[in-house]
Order: sequence, then C-alpha cells, then structure tokens
Amino acid sequence: MKDLKRASPDVRSQGFVTDLSSADDIGKLGEQLRDRQLGIDILVNNAGGPPPGFFEDLDDSQWQQAFDLTMMSAVRMTRLVLADMRARRWGRIINITSYTVKQPMVEMMLSNSIRMSVIGWAKTLSNEVACDGITVNNVCPGWTRTGRVDQLLKARARSTGTGQEEIERGLLAAIPSRRIGEVSEFADVVAFLASKNASYVTGTTLPVDGGAVSAAM
Repeated sequence: MKDLKRASPDVRSQGFVTDLSSADDIGKLGEQLRDRQLGIDILVNNAGGPPPGFFEDLDDSQWQQAFDLTMMSAVRMTRLVLADMRARRWGRIINITSYTVKQPMVEMMLSNSIRMSVIGWAKTLSNEVACDGITVNNVCPGWTRTGRVDQLLKARARSTGTGQEEIERGLLAAIPSRRIGEVSEFADVVAFLASKNASYVTGTTLPVDGGAVSAAM
C-alpha cells in the first residue's frame, strides 16, 4: 500500500485491498481508516455483480455469495461512514446497481433479484438521513464498455451458441442511442451526485443507459 500522486500535488489517494463480500475484511478496512484518521465524505458502493445464471442453475451458496457481495457490502460499508457523515452533517452515498432494477434481464436471476433489495434499502435510508445533509442515490449503468459487460456478452454467446459480435448488434438495436456507453459518461453522472450541486437529489434511482429502459419512470 502506498500513496499515489494524482494530477494535483495537493491531492493524494490511498489504496486498500478488501474483499467486499467479507464482513471481517470490511471490519479491518474500518480499523485502517480510523488508524489513519481518514474521514469519508463520499461513499460509492460498487462491488461488481454476481454471475449470470437461470434459477435452476443456482444453489444456496451462490445466492448467499451474491447477497454478501451485492447487498451486504453496501450495508457494511455504509455503517463504516454514516456516523461521521452525520456528525459533519454532510455526506454522499451512491450505489452502483444496474438498469436491470427497472427492466430485468434474461439469465440474470441473482442480479435482478438482489439489486432490487439495494434499491429498497437505499430509499429507506435516504429518508432517515436526509435531515443530516446526507444524500443516498442509486446509479444504474446500462450497456457500458467494461470488463463486466464483456463477461456478460461472452456468457450470452456461449449459452445461445451465437457469436459475440452478433449478440452486440442485437443489443444496439434495442438501445435508442444505438451505441454502448463509455465509462466516462457514467462517471460524470456519479460525480454530479457526489457534488454540492446535487444537494436536493436523494432517494433516486437513475439509469445511465442511452434510453434502453422502456419504462417511463
């Protein structure tokens, strides 16, 4: 672990290796933050996603692993920072979920199910902490060029016996923007919600998906 210089000499970052599916690891992270007196004003809960699969393919251990990774990581990380945010009367909690919370995707049983739990938890929490100057929001990426999306495209190609390029062409036909999003476009939305400019936005679930979600709300 070492400090990493950023573009500005006055801004530094520190990296901590943590298994976000492990309560013990998150507890150790909390101890490291306290030892270094690192107060957290902005928490972005982003633990990746559970593997694809149909209902009959999944056993209890896979459900539990997905729950610990997707739901409990957000709960446990928020516990680490919430008291300090309340004491400072300012904070931002942003959960990275998926546009499938608004439009479930085939073969994504674990993700479709457990990410909706995150939405319900976040909305309830947002009501509890809004008076403390803390906002809680969810951002839902659609098809964005990441390693996770590449994994999903390969999995879909294997399960259907179709080429990955053909799978991608089919996806683009269902996206009004007719393209896969870039990571920077998604990051800009997260940065806005983390800023002072978003102080009156809380309890929301915002897709960043090029219009792929068909629902009006």
